[in-house]
Amino acid sequence: MKLIPTGIENFKTMIDKNAYYVDKTNLIADILNEQVVLYTRPRRFGKTLNMSMLYYFFSIKEKENAYLFNDLYISKNKEALEHQNKYPTILISLKEMKSSSFKAQIIAFSNIIYELLEKNLEILSSAQLTDTTKKKLNSLHDETTSIEDLKFSLRVISNALYTHYHQKVIVLIDEYDVPLQSAYQNNYYDEMVDFLRSVFSSALKTNDALEKGIMTGCLRISKESIFTGLNNFKTYSLLDEMNEEYFGFNENEVKQLLEDYQLSSYMDEVKEWYDGYLFGNIEIYNPWSTLMYVDKKSHFSSYKPTSFWANTSGNDLVVNYIQNGSDELHEEFEQLIQGKSLEKYIKPELTYREMDNINNIYSFLLLTGYLRVIEDLGENKYKLVIPNKEVYEIYKQSFMSYFEDYTFVRKEDLYQCLVREDVDQANEILGDILSRSISYFDNQESFYHGFLVGLFSGKKIKSNREAMHGRFDLCILPKQIFQTALILECKHSKSVKELVSDAKEGAKQIIDNKYEDEIINDGYLHVKGYGISFYKKYCYIVKAENS
Repeated sequence: MKLIPTGIENFKTMIDKNAYYVDKTNLIADILNEQVVLYTRPRRFGKTLNMSMLYYFFSIKEKENAYLFNDLYISKNKEALEHQNKYPTILISLKEMKSSSFKAQIIAFSNIIYELLEKNLEILSSAQLTDTTKKKLNSLHDETTSIEDLKFSLRVISNALYTHYHQKVIVLIDEYDVPLQSAYQNNYYDEMVDFLRSVFSSALKTNDALEKGIMTGCLRISKESIFTGLNNFKTYSLLDEMNEEYFGFNENEVKQLLEDYQLSSYMDEVKEWYDGYLFGNIEIYNPWSTLMYVDKKSHFSSYKPTSFWANTSGNDLVVNYIQNGSDELHEEFEQLIQGKSLEKYIKPELTYREMDNINNIYSFLLLTGYLRVIEDLGENKYKLVIPNKEVYEIYKQSFMSYFEDYTFVRKEDLYQCLVREDVDQANEILGDILSRSISYFDNQESFYHGFLVGLFSGKKIKSNREAMHGRFDLCILPKQIFQTALILECKHSKSVKELVSDAKEGAKQIIDNKYEDEIINDGYLHVKGYGISFYKKYCYIVKAENS
């Protein structure tokens, strides 16, 4: 049985290790019809592996590795094979350019250029290059060059390769937008945009040595921001009905994968968790998560699916929206979690500066894989849902983590307000905690009872205990008998207007049934009771007092 290639992003390694490879080599045939093209897909959808595959196919220095493509789809395309190992090929990845400062990013890019030249040392001493060009190349190789020279480094190197090999150059740039995200998050965005605009323009626009340019990333950054003047430039995102199947697995590919590992009976489970992406008009599965699942399931038959994607980088953006978003955004996220759809206008091109605008957040979430289209409503308006259970878990856990962090801070404040009978402040705090929680529109009294139990976790709690004349909902006992015990009677209101009367009823129930007496009989010196009513995210607290 073939090795499951979890984490393998090098095409040669994939083939040489006889790992399970879902054939995407027909991408090469489409590339031949392009001049400069950008493919945008979510992370972990095979972009890097495809770029590695393109490198081994086109690179003039990889002729001895031509066997890698034997028996793959592209081996049957005679026209495409005429281009195999014909071109000097540059492959760089910007995925590690995640530094917190612009200076560090420039150092990182300089190192990328150094490594590129290490793979092409022949041009540093090429007799076909002028001394001036070789001086520039050696300065880049020694990492002693200026930022201005780095901006034009890819053009200088590609021209040198063109001169040396007498063949135009293919430039492959993987994860082009990673440095922009880091720059945005660390407040040096303008500098990074200016730098990369020069890098990309000089390499892909004003470059007579260029045969083809191929780029990948998660987002389609607007031309005005980074691709100014690139008129020869095409972009294919997950919204486009071209090249849909080259990134990720389609349904037939997943069925074959499961069959090959005797896991066909789990197709429904895989579909529920890892399907749901719509690229163009084709249903696509997350390839990373699907392979991880197959790897685990093939070794442990009792293995249950989990959110593998959640453990990769990038989910901090969803967490950020949840933690810092408006009430409107929270409510819409809750609708998504409840399986409902949202109708939103989508901008296919963005700048990172536009991501904080609530009208653009959904464009970002769609293009990065956190939402899917279920209906095209026309004029760039789409009906959106969470694509699958895996992504649902990311939203849910992000919400719950945020909620738990917040309640951890506020629950002691709430407790102390109740102890000192500051009902107004207690209402404010409990209302604020509720507003930040996930709504349950079919909630019952039992839900709110559990909510209060969870809220006061860590304290000594008696719950639903038989009291003298009935059953109280919740009692919070202090560490010492001279401290104050709290009795809480929970009510689920049918409407907002019934909140006050229901809370008063709960408070009255505490008095009428003499719930406080049992706690006093247990030896506690001070007991205070409260009726608390709930309706969705509304609440009201009333102190239990003898009339």
